[in-house]
Amino acid sequence: MTMTDSAAEDDKDPDIELFVKAGIDGESIGNCPFSQRLFMILWLKGVVFNVTTVDLKRKPADLHNLAPGTHPPFLTFQGEVLTDVNKIEEYLEDRLAPPKYPKLAAKNRESNAAGIDIFARFSAYVKNTSPAQNRALEKSLEKSLAKLDDYLNSPLPDEVQDGQHRGDGVSNRKYLDGDELTLADCNLLPKLHVVKVVAKKYRNYDLPSEFRGLWRYLGNAYSRDEFTNTCAADMEIEQAYKDVAKRLGK
Repeated sequence: MTMTDSAAEDDKDPDIELFVKAGIDGESIGNCPFSQRLFMILWLKGVVFNVTTVDLKRKPADLHNLAPGTHPPFLTFQGEVLTDVNKIEEYLEDRLAPPKYPKLAAKNRESNAAGIDIFARFSAYVKNTSPAQNRALEKSLEKSLAKLDDYLNSPLPDEVQDGQHRGDGVSNRKYLDGDELTLADCNLLPKLHVVKVVAKKYRNYDLPSEFRGLWRYLGNAYSRDEFTNTCAADMEIEQAYKDVAKRLGK
C-alpha cells in the first residue's frame, strides 16, 4: 500500500450500521428514545453510516444471528457488534474523535444529570389507574420539569464569565450545555418529546407554558434536523403507549 493509499484509508469513515426499532409498518422509525439517542449522536458526529429498521414482529434470521437475544438499538462498527447503549455512546465518543469528528461530551457535569428523573415520574403518571393518585403523580412530574426549567434558565459558568446571559440573569442558551447539542441532549430530548406527546394524548396534560426555559429548549430542538429527522412520528409514539398508558378508573 502506498502512502497515498494509506492516507485515503485514514480519511475514510469507518463502516457503521445502526439498527433501530421499526414502526407499525415494519419500515419507518418506531418509538424508541434509545434508538433516537444513538441516531442523533452519529448524525452530530458527521460520520457516514447506515440505518436499518428492525421489525420486532418479524426479526430477520441474519439479524438474530448478528445479535442473538438483543433488541434494537444495536450497532456494528467495522464489523464489531455493540449492544449496550451507554457503552456505545462512550465508544463512539472515543473512536469518532477530533480533529475529524466533533467532541460531543458536555462541559458541565450538571448538564448530564439535568432532567434525569423526568422519564421515571412520567412513567408512573401514565401507568397509574387510580384517579385519587393522579394529581399527586402529575405534581411529581411537574416538579421534575420545573427543576429542568430552572437549570435551563440558570446561566452556566461560562455564560456568567462572558456576561452572555440576559440582563435579568436568565440564560438564553439553546441547549442543556450551551448553544451546541451534546450527548446530554441526545439522551434527554427523545424522552422529553415522548413525555410531551403521551401526556397530552392520554392525560390531556400540556407542559406548563410558564416553563419558558423548557419551551425555549424544545423549540430549539425542533428546529434541528438531527432531532426531528431521527424522531418517530407522534402517531407511532401514541400507539406504543396505547396499552401502557392506563385509563383512569371511575
